[in-house]
Amino acid sequence: MQYKALFLDRDGVVNVDHGYVYQPEKFEFVAGVFEACQAFVNAGYKLIIVTNQSGIGRGYYTESDFHVLTDWIIAQFKTHNVDIEGVYFCPHHPKNALPEYLKECMCRKPAPGMLLQGITEHHIDPSQSIMVGDKLSDMQAASKANIATRVLVRSGQAFDASALDAADYVCDSLADVPALLL
Repeated sequence: MQYKALFLDRDGVVNVDHGYVYQPEKFEFVAGVFEACQAFVNAGYKLIIVTNQSGIGRGYYTESDFHVLTDWIIAQFKTHNVDIEGVYFCPHHPKNALPEYLKECMCRKPAPGMLLQGITEHHIDPSQSIMVGDKLSDMQAASKANIATRVLVRSGQAFDASALDAADYVCDSLADVPALLL
């Protein structure tokens, strides 16, 4: 059996992007994120987070720090009766990273690796799935992974025409997405 999924970028979609956040006390959820995610769970979607985390590669924080924060995020969603099925991250950067993380890879968006891994591991039907992101690279990764619907959230930023053209929908935040698609 295949499932439909709501793929979410993290920084700028799930949380306010304060830049390289890795501590729970500095993590600020976007207003309405829990209610929006609950609406998708109620509509039969699995929730999967796919996030570039070059802060690891740059040495700003460790993979262990990332996992501690991720466990805390999952627990916060759980207290709102929302299960996060999977979290995929890319610690690499092609130009600015410590040697072990300095590389071109298939997981860093706009490459589709994290999405494809989630599709395979969670038996996802991309033709019934949605990607919500706040960057052109999120839309490009979704397109390469054949995700049917791509939603660009403004998160307080302006976009050029290429980002707008890559999205099926544009809205202010994840909180607006259920009204658009459900």
